[in-house]
Amino acid sequence: MSFTPGRLLPLLTHTSGRAATTCIYRCGNQCAHEAPNESSNEYFGDVVKGMSRRGVFKASAVMAAAAGGFAALNAGATASAAVPPALAGNRPGRPVPGTDFTPVAPNKADAVVIPDGWEQNVVIRWGDPVVTGAPEFDIAKQTAAAQAKQFGYNNDFVGLIPQDPQGKRFLMVVNHEYTTETQMFPAGQYDAANPTEEQVKIGWAAHGLSVVLVEKQRDGGLEVVPSHYGRRITLDTIFEVRGPAAGSKYLKTSADPTGTKVRGTQNNCSGGVTPWGTVLSGEENFHQYFANSEKVTDPVVQTRLTRYGIGKGTTTRKWERFDKRWDVPQEPNEVNRFGWVVEIDPNDPNSTPIKHTALGRFKHEAATVKITKDGRVAVYSGDDERFEYIYKFVSKGKYKPGTSAHARRHNSALLDEGTLYVAKFTGDSPASQIDGTGKLPSDGEFDGRGEWIPLVSGDKSFVDGFTAEEVYVFTRQAADKAGATKMDRPEDIEPNPVNGRIYAALTNNSDRGAAGKAGVDEANPRVGNKNGHVLEWEEDRGDAASTTFSWRLLLVCGDPATADTYFGGFPKDQVSPISCPDNVAFDPYGNLWISTDGNALGMNDGLFAVPVDGPNRGQVKQFLTVPIGAETCGPNVTSDFVTVAVQHPGEGGTVTNPQSHWPDGGNNLPRPAVVSVWRKR
Repeated sequence: MSFTPGRLLPLLTHTSGRAATTCIYRCGNQCAHEAPNESSNEYFGDVVKGMSRRGVFKASAVMAAAAGGFAALNAGATASAAVPPALAGNRPGRPVPGTDFTPVAPNKADAVVIPDGWEQNVVIRWGDPVVTGAPEFDIAKQTAAAQAKQFGYNNDFVGLIPQDPQGKRFLMVVNHEYTTETQMFPAGQYDAANPTEEQVKIGWAAHGLSVVLVEKQRDGGLEVVPSHYGRRITLDTIFEVRGPAAGSKYLKTSADPTGTKVRGTQNNCSGGVTPWGTVLSGEENFHQYFANSEKVTDPVVQTRLTRYGIGKGTTTRKWERFDKRWDVPQEPNEVNRFGWVVEIDPNDPNSTPIKHTALGRFKHEAATVKITKDGRVAVYSGDDERFEYIYKFVSKGKYKPGTSAHARRHNSALLDEGTLYVAKFTGDSPASQIDGTGKLPSDGEFDGRGEWIPLVSGDKSFVDGFTAEEVYVFTRQAADKAGATKMDRPEDIEPNPVNGRIYAALTNNSDRGAAGKAGVDEANPRVGNKNGHVLEWEEDRGDAASTTFSWRLLLVCGDPATADTYFGGFPKDQVSPISCPDNVAFDPYGNLWISTDGNALGMNDGLFAVPVDGPNRGQVKQFLTVPIGAETCGPNVTSDFVTVAVQHPGEGGTVTNPQSHWPDGGNNLPRPAVVSVWRKR
């Protein structure tokens, strides 16, 4: 099924593109609560009046560096204060390689809608077998034992690890971010106020990750093939805690008095495939699973819980009724055992997965790797919540090329020791020109300079009043103290393998500029930012180990017919509308691909391609849309195929009145699934 637009029409805006059910089960309805970051970090108006002690940039140095940081991007353009450098000489021409498709029109179809000339198939769906011996899925007769062998719920990140030089076989690793129990069982089986113990355990088994072997078929699509690699990782899987906080007093519980073994991983959002062939996965909205935090009487502990948004009263899923680890007063340290970057080795089905404490604890959207010029490992990660921060870790030791078992062990250990940084962004325009409307400043771009503020390295804390142990476990509070820049929900962050720059999706922040909240700054320039933006930066000297960088906004998302949007300088009447960027990926040509979550323009979410260099820079083209109520996740774009994870299709409906019947059609309830798309032959 495909739709071909005669032209790309502007859309009427809506206040929210997310169903209430999604908000409740995915993140504990966090946007309906006050943002946990109540720190008094400076925002743009304060910065231009007087820099913080860590953030001093002389104006002349800022301007000179900002002009030079992206010199290669605008080579040959005529300098002009009135014309955006990216627009100077910009003339649309032939489609950029990798983006030569007819854009899909915005729509509300209950289908994955792809361009004409392309085909698709479902690779794997919730309940399909993963482990040898998994029973056939029966939605009416689910068990925890069966789910522990079947594909989990609400697939998010999809990582592909090549298994042959021809690129025909891949290990596919998929995150299962969260469960929506009210849509997982037939009518009459699930009582949200009184779930059964078996239903709770099904939820535990439906979280985590799945590993399967997939093979490219003759027609071009991917298909799961039986193998010994098949593996499920759930909330019952034992993880090894590694790095400087392993054994911390803040991680010890009655079940694990050593603080070195954690049972399970949860709310795994996005992730990244490492150069050594493992997968890093970010534990994100873990706060919603823990109950009764208001009963904690220690004021220091209570402050820490509040900073991470840990809930009061009972939880939505009622897990605390069946295991005390979800009840904060009974196990106050259990919550500290989540919010880490975890590492999975899909090539070794018997390996113990790892929680890496050196990368800090917060709501990690993802974790992606870039090798520094001197051979060390840099890991980028965003904290996905309103007014949170962007982080980078740089290892002490050096990377060993290859994907052998020895290389995997060596490189994994690099993530146990290094320096953790948080980002501070400074704009180069006068405060009066950043007025919250999204209007470009006189230099034609939202841009400036940035620095990486060190938080901790090994056993040395760089944050006054914090021990190293406290920085690792209570990273948000340490970053507050360090004066990091509050961002508009920093989500996926990915290095571009072609041009070397780094790209971050900032999904939205309706509280930006609200009374008592942080005001606008040049890196977050719109009040009530409901459509989000895409940030691009270049580390100084092109080195991921650098502690300074130049940045600019590539996209200010929304309806291109409105004045508050920006598409890299590309003509706005020739782009697809895009709202709420979430995950990012790159094709072999270096084009940026963006998946969306919570489209605030009233249409289904989708996947978009955009060149980041040359005359077509900023030309957003919609490649596909996902079904009603669904989110687009985990894109992979190769020269042969595209994959996406379709998360929570039909969410917002009910089992008696479903909004979607995708992917099985008929009267079937919707099931999250991974889809591959390829060009017809």
